[in-house]
Amino acid sequence: MRIFSGIQPTGAIHIGNYAGAIQNWVRLQDEHECIFCICDYHALTTVNDGERLRRQVYEAALDLLACGLDPEKCRLFVQSQVPEHTELAWILSCCASIGELNRMTQFKEKSERSEFINAGLFTYPILMAADILLYKAELVPVGEDQLQHLEVARVFARHFNKVFGQTFPEPQSRLTAATRVMALNDPLKKMSKSIAGSTIMLTDSDDVIRRQIKRAVTDTGAQSGTMSPGVANLFNLLKIFSSPETVAHFEEQYNSGALRYGDLKKVLGDDMVAKLSVIRERRQELAQKPEMVEAILSSSAKQVRKMARQTLDEVRDKVGYSPIYSI
Repeated sequence: MRIFSGIQPTGAIHIGNYAGAIQNWVRLQDEHECIFCICDYHALTTVNDGERLRRQVYEAALDLLACGLDPEKCRLFVQSQVPEHTELAWILSCCASIGELNRMTQFKEKSERSEFINAGLFTYPILMAADILLYKAELVPVGEDQLQHLEVARVFARHFNKVFGQTFPEPQSRLTAATRVMALNDPLKKMSKSIAGSTIMLTDSDDVIRRQIKRAVTDTGAQSGTMSPGVANLFNLLKIFSSPETVAHFEEQYNSGALRYGDLKKVLGDDMVAKLSVIRERRQELAQKPEMVEAILSSSAKQVRKMARQTLDEVRDKVGYSPIYSI
């Protein structure tokens, strides 16, 4: 199956991104045909500094490659290097209803936090649909917060197919085991760079990792007999960074009422350091080879652009435009 997924270069990548998406991408590249995108077109809805965006795209590439994405097994490219994304987005916008866009939960949430609401934020789901449909992806690994966007992409594909003829498969979702990692200091909120003290970055030092885990909230007044959100979040992280035997041990401790949070946090912190330090070292090595990183992104962009052109030729022909890439 062909898989497409992307990540916005809007800042340093944290363990929530790793657990919810990147770790899964690394596994999927051994199982399917995978296309992964650094979505700098999408990032423009929130980043208004050109130099900053350029730097963050490069930093995201370092993070993704350091985490284990292999250019021999998958395609990793920068969205703006394939301008066909935006042409298909315009065509799909003519298949999208205002009603569908008005129902998008993420737009409502983000617009409430911003004084200036740009049109790109409103039409974000159309560009996301174009990202996926341009490569006729069949499967999209997503977190729970992106399920609504994927459903809208299916709606757009369905409408285009009905009006202009069968063209796009309707992409299906694949939820990861760790769909949502919560803030370490507020486990009722999703982990976010915008919540100070809530996260651990892939580039953080060993001391910072251990300190953040040690400070993580545990009991938050949950009713008797239920696991509090803070403890559940730590167990979620344990399943990501520790062995199944370690998870089973602490689950047994919890069920018997003998769990000591200090012991859990120490083991989790050590196991996170063991895994993230390897990623950090790889990243430092890659940072010394900027030409190689640029070459990887460029090569992938050239390969996926051939696929994008083929799809866009088909789309242009069906809507009544002359194909341009076959000329």
